[in-house]
Amino acid sequence: MQVLWKCPLTDERYVTQRAWEGAILDGCPFHPEGGCGLEKLGSYRRVEPPGARIPRWWCPKRRESISLLPSFLAARLRGTLADVERVVAMVEAAGGVSAAVDAVHPPDAEKPVGFVGALRSIRRRVRAVRAALTAIATLLPERFAGVAATLAAFREVLGGDAVLVRLREVAERHLGALPTPLGFRARASG
Repeated sequence: MQVLWKCPLTDERYVTQRAWEGAILDGCPFHPEGGCGLEKLGSYRRVEPPGARIPRWWCPKRRESISLLPSFLAARLRGTLADVERVVAMVEAAGGVSAAVDAVHPPDAEKPVGFVGALRSIRRRVRAVRAALTAIATLLPERFAGVAATLAAFREVLGGDAVLVRLREVAERHLGALPTPLGFRARASG
C-alpha cells in the first residue's frame, strides 16, 4: 500500500538530505486505533531521481507493507510528477506522441531508448495522465465538470503550472481510487 507523504523538499534536497531516513508514519492506515505492531521496514530504491529511496513500514497484523511516497514522486511510474507532466505537455504541444518522440527522447542522448521504447514510455505516461485527469473531473465535478482531459485545460482552470502536484493535493481524499501517476489505485489484473 502507498500513502502520501507531504514532503516539503524538492527531489534534489530529498536525495541529498536522505529524507527517507527521518520519515515518520503517524499510524497504521489499516489499524488507525493502533495495536497492530507497526514497525519500520527500511526503504527501497527508486530509479529516478537517482539516489532516492522510499521509506516502508510493516503491519504484522495485516501482513502488508506500507510505503510513504513523497508528494513530488509519480506513483508506479519512473520519475517525478514534474517529469511526467513535462512529457505529456510536450506531446500536447507537438500534437501527438510520434511528433514528440525526438523532443522527449533525443536519439543522440547519452542512453538512447530507441524509437519503439520511446513510443511505449511516452504513451504509458499520456494514457496514465489522461485517465487520472478524467477520474478527477468525474470525482470532483463541482470544480472540473466539462474540463477536457488535457494538461492545458486543467492548467487553465488551476491558473498555473505544476498541475499534477496541485491535483494530487486537490484530490487527496480520492488518492486510493485514482490511477497512476497521481493516485495509488492498484493496477487491474488480467
